[in-house]
Amino acid sequence: MKEFLIVSFILFSLFSCKDDYSPLPKLGDIDVEYSTVNGKEITDTIYPKMIDFMYLNQDSVLVHSKQMKDKIWVADFFFTSCPTICPKMTAQMNRLNKNLSDLSDQIQFMSFSINPKKDSPSVLRKYIKKKGVTAKNWYFFTGDEDKTHELGIKHFKLFAGQDEASAGGYAHSPAFTLVDKEGYVRGVYIGTDPKEVDRLGKDIRLLLKHEYGIDGSK
Repeated sequence: MKEFLIVSFILFSLFSCKDDYSPLPKLGDIDVEYSTVNGKEITDTIYPKMIDFMYLNQDSVLVHSKQMKDKIWVADFFFTSCPTICPKMTAQMNRLNKNLSDLSDQIQFMSFSINPKKDSPSVLRKYIKKKGVTAKNWYFFTGDEDKTHELGIKHFKLFAGQDEASAGGYAHSPAFTLVDKEGYVRGVYIGTDPKEVDRLGKDIRLLLKHEYGIDGSK
């Protein structure tokens, strides 16, 4: 009986410590390619990957997306004069960044301004200071407005654009997008909801652990 209890405890410990991980889906419009191999028709599903882009960051440094290719990305779209959801999103992104500080070398955070006419690098720096952001792995980007709006909608799966009816003259999704190291969008999370942001943090840790063999300290 004693031996049975010991074995049962060991098995319970093994299974209870196992991560309940289901691979995150790849999002976006898919293409299907057909080919013939050894007389058999093969069907391949092609998922969209992130396109290359280049932006000025808050330090007036031109950053190319290829410089960040070996990292997981967490992105949002905002503007510094936003009077509604942007401050909440920045606060939640800042909290997420701190919660993932043990994996900072594996993750790149980025916030794209959708109003670059006003959001110059110097304005972005003032915003960063005002919001108490000290992270080294977080770029605030400014660049061509039309291309930024298109980048958000087509590739990050987030709406961004001018809207005279919205406060501040712009409207955008209140969400964060998760992109893996291969450039596939793996999730979109409500950036104003702490529970959603916590779920994003958990998904990042599981993604790094199970798909890249990188385990964090938590």
